[in-house]
Amino acid sequence: MKQLLFGILLSSLCVFAAEKDATAFALIKEGNRYIGEQAQDRVVQIRSERSVGSLSPKVWYVVYHDPTARMKAVEVKFAAGKMVDVNRPFRLVERMSDSSKPLDKAKLKIDSDEAIRIALKEPMLEDVKVKSVEARLDANDFGPVWKLKLWAEKLTKSTETANVGTVTLSAEDGKVVESDIKLGRLD
Repeated sequence: MKQLLFGILLSSLCVFAAEKDATAFALIKEGNRYIGEQAQDRVVQIRSERSVGSLSPKVWYVVYHDPTARMKAVEVKFAAGKMVDVNRPFRLVERMSDSSKPLDKAKLKIDSDEAIRIALKEPMLEDVKVKSVEARLDANDFGPVWKLKLWAEKLTKSTETANVGTVTLSAEDGKVVESDIKLGRLD
Protein backbone atom coordinates (compact mmCIF):
# COMPACT_ATOMS: atom_id res chain seq x y z
CA MET A 1 0.00 0.00 0.00
CA LYS A 2 2.80 2.40 0.93
CA GLN A 3 4.56 1.65 -2.37
CA LEU A 4 1.38 2.41 -4.32
CA LEU A 5 0.88 5.74 -2.52
CA PHE A 6 4.55 6.62 -3.01
CA GLY A 7 4.26 5.82 -6.74
CA ILE A 8 1.17 7.99 -7.12
CA LEU A 9 2.82 10.86 -5.24
CA LEU A 10 5.99 10.59 -7.30
CA SER A 11 4.11 10.56 -10.61
CA SER A 12 2.05 13.57 -9.50
CA LEU A 13 5.22 15.49 -8.67
CA CYS A 14 6.72 14.60 -12.07
CA VAL A 15 3.61 15.87 -13.88
CA PHE A 16 3.66 19.08 -11.81
CA ALA A 17 7.36 19.66 -12.56
CA ALA A 18 6.83 19.10 -16.28
CA GLU A 19 3.94 21.60 -16.36
CA LYS A 20 5.97 24.34 -14.66
CA ASP A 21 8.44 26.18 -16.92
CA ALA A 22 12.04 25.60 -15.96
CA THR A 23 13.90 28.70 -14.81
CA ALA A 24 17.47 29.53 -15.75
CA PHE A 25 18.86 28.71 -12.30
CA ALA A 26 17.09 25.33 -12.22
CA LEU A 27 18.71 24.56 -15.58
CA ILE A 28 22.19 25.28 -14.18
CA LYS A 29 21.71 22.42 -11.73
CA GLU A 30 20.21 20.19 -14.42
CA GLY A 31 23.05 21.00 -16.82
CA ASN A 32 25.63 19.90 -14.26
CA ARG A 33 24.45 16.33 -14.89
CA TYR A 34 25.68 16.45 -18.51
CA ILE A 35 29.12 18.03 -18.14
CA GLY A 36 32.42 17.13 -16.51
CA GLU A 37 33.06 17.77 -12.84
CA GLN A 38 35.66 20.44 -13.68
CA ALA A 39 32.97 22.65 -15.28
CA GLN A 40 30.04 22.13 -12.90
CA ASP A 41 28.49 25.34 -11.52
CA ARG A 42 31.07 27.46 -13.41
CA VAL A 43 28.48 29.34 -15.49
CA VAL A 44 29.75 31.92 -17.96
CA GLN A 45 26.44 32.77 -19.63
CA ILE A 46 22.80 31.75 -19.83
CA ARG A 47 20.64 32.77 -22.77
CA SER A 48 17.27 31.89 -24.20
CA GLU A 49 15.63 31.95 -27.56
CA ARG A 50 12.63 34.23 -27.96
CA SER A 51 9.62 32.88 -26.10
CA VAL A 52 6.60 31.77 -28.10
CA GLY A 53 3.04 31.86 -26.80
CA SER A 54 4.04 33.00 -23.30
CA LEU A 55 6.56 35.16 -21.48
CA SER A 56 8.56 32.11 -20.35
CA PRO A 57 11.24 31.03 -22.82
CA LYS A 58 11.24 27.32 -23.58
CA VAL A 59 14.67 27.02 -25.21
CA TRP A 60 17.71 27.85 -23.07
CA TYR A 61 21.49 27.57 -23.46
CA VAL A 62 23.71 27.31 -20.37
CA VAL A 63 27.41 27.93 -21.06
CA TYR A 64 29.93 26.68 -18.51
CA HIS A 65 33.65 27.42 -18.23
CA ASP A 66 35.46 24.15 -18.98
CA PRO A 67 39.25 24.39 -18.57
CA THR A 68 39.69 21.09 -20.47
CA ALA A 69 37.83 22.22 -23.61
CA ARG A 70 39.74 23.78 -26.49
CA MET A 71 37.80 27.07 -26.35
CA LYS A 72 37.26 26.73 -22.58
CA ALA A 73 33.48 26.33 -22.82
CA VAL A 74 30.81 23.67 -22.84
CA GLU A 75 27.20 24.51 -23.71
CA VAL A 76 24.09 22.60 -22.70
CA LYS A 77 20.89 23.27 -24.67
CA PHE A 78 17.49 22.71 -23.09
CA ALA A 79 14.05 22.63 -24.69
CA ALA A 80 11.03 22.64 -22.38
CA GLY A 81 13.29 21.79 -19.43
CA LYS A 82 14.88 18.75 -21.07
CA MET A 83 18.47 18.50 -22.27
CA VAL A 84 18.62 18.24 -26.07
CA ASP A 85 22.30 18.90 -26.88
CA VAL A 86 25.75 19.32 -25.35
CA ASN A 87 28.55 20.88 -27.38
CA ARG A 88 31.76 22.82 -27.12
CA PRO A 89 31.07 26.09 -28.97
CA PHE A 90 33.64 28.17 -30.82
CA ARG A 91 34.00 31.19 -28.50
CA LEU A 92 37.25 32.83 -29.64
CA VAL A 93 36.23 36.40 -28.75
CA GLU A 94 35.02 35.37 -25.30
CA ARG A 95 38.21 33.40 -24.69
CA MET A 96 40.30 36.53 -25.29
CA SER A 97 38.20 38.66 -22.89
CA ASP A 98 36.88 38.56 -19.33
CA SER A 99 33.56 37.10 -20.53
CA SER A 100 35.02 33.60 -20.25
CA LYS A 101 35.25 33.90 -16.45
CA PRO A 102 32.51 32.15 -14.47
CA LEU A 103 29.80 34.32 -12.95
CA ASP A 104 29.99 34.86 -9.18
CA LYS A 105 27.47 32.32 -7.89
CA ALA A 106 26.90 34.29 -4.67
CA LYS A 107 25.59 37.22 -6.75
CA LEU A 108 23.05 35.15 -8.69
CA LYS A 109 19.91 35.89 -6.68
CA ILE A 110 17.33 36.98 -9.27
CA ASP A 111 16.22 34.05 -11.43
CA SER A 112 14.85 34.41 -14.97
CA ASP A 113 11.16 34.36 -13.99
CA GLU A 114 11.67 37.10 -11.40
CA ALA A 115 13.80 39.16 -13.83
CA ILE A 116 10.97 39.06 -16.38
CA ARG A 117 8.43 40.15 -13.73
CA ILE A 118 10.67 43.07 -12.72
CA ALA A 119 11.21 44.16 -16.34
CA LEU A 120 7.46 44.15 -17.03
CA LYS A 121 6.93 46.61 -14.14
CA GLU A 122 8.91 49.31 -15.96
CA PRO A 123 6.72 52.46 -16.19
CA MET A 124 7.18 52.67 -19.98
CA LEU A 125 5.56 49.23 -20.34
CA GLU A 126 2.52 50.03 -18.19
CA ASP A 127 -0.04 50.15 -21.04
CA VAL A 128 1.80 47.79 -23.40
CA LYS A 129 0.95 44.13 -23.99
CA VAL A 130 4.33 42.37 -23.93
CA LYS A 131 3.97 39.07 -25.77
CA SER A 132 7.45 37.51 -25.82
CA VAL A 133 10.86 37.75 -24.20
CA GLU A 134 14.43 36.79 -24.98
CA ALA A 135 16.71 36.61 -21.91
CA ARG A 136 20.47 36.70 -21.47
CA LEU A 137 22.50 36.52 -18.25
CA ASP A 138 26.16 37.43 -18.33
CA ALA A 139 28.62 39.78 -16.62
CA ASN A 140 29.26 43.46 -17.22
CA ASP A 141 30.69 46.31 -15.14
CA PHE A 142 27.82 45.96 -12.64
CA GLY A 143 28.37 42.23 -12.07
CA PRO A 144 25.94 39.61 -13.40
CA VAL A 145 23.03 41.21 -15.27
CA TRP A 146 19.91 40.06 -17.05
CA LYS A 147 19.36 41.66 -20.44
CA LEU A 148 15.75 41.12 -21.50
CA LYS A 149 14.69 41.87 -25.07
CA LEU A 150 10.94 42.46 -25.28
CA TRP A 151 8.33 42.17 -28.05
CA ALA A 152 4.89 43.73 -27.64
CA GLU A 153 1.58 43.71 -29.48
CA LYS A 154 1.36 46.41 -32.17
CA LEU A 155 -1.27 49.11 -31.72
CA THR A 156 -2.66 48.90 -35.25
CA LYS A 157 -2.46 45.14 -35.79
CA SER A 158 -2.97 43.15 -32.63
CA THR A 159 -1.86 39.96 -34.40
CA GLU A 160 1.65 41.37 -34.95
CA THR A 161 4.43 42.17 -32.52
CA ALA A 162 7.36 44.57 -32.55
CA ASN A 163 10.66 44.64 -30.71
CA VAL A 164 10.23 47.44 -28.16
CA GLY A 165 13.75 47.30 -26.76
CA THR A 166 15.59 45.96 -23.75
CA VAL A 167 15.60 46.17 -19.99
CA THR A 168 18.87 45.37 -18.21
CA LEU A 169 18.79 44.56 -14.50
CA SER A 170 21.12 43.31 -11.82
CA ALA A 171 20.97 39.57 -11.12
CA GLU A 172 22.04 40.33 -7.57
CA ASP A 173 19.39 42.78 -6.37
CA GLY A 174 16.94 43.18 -9.28
CA LYS A 175 17.58 46.90 -9.75
CA VAL A 176 17.12 48.14 -13.30
CA VAL A 177 20.52 49.22 -14.64
CA GLU A 178 19.32 50.38 -18.05
CA SER A 179 15.97 50.66 -19.82
CA ASP A 180 16.01 51.16 -23.57
CA ILE A 181 12.31 50.99 -24.48
CA LYS A 182 11.11 52.48 -27.77
CA LEU A 183 7.32 52.52 -27.88
CA GLY A 184 7.30 54.24 -31.30
CA ARG A 185 7.96 50.83 -32.83
CA LEU A 186 4.41 49.76 -31.94
CA ASP A 187 2.76 51.99 -34.59
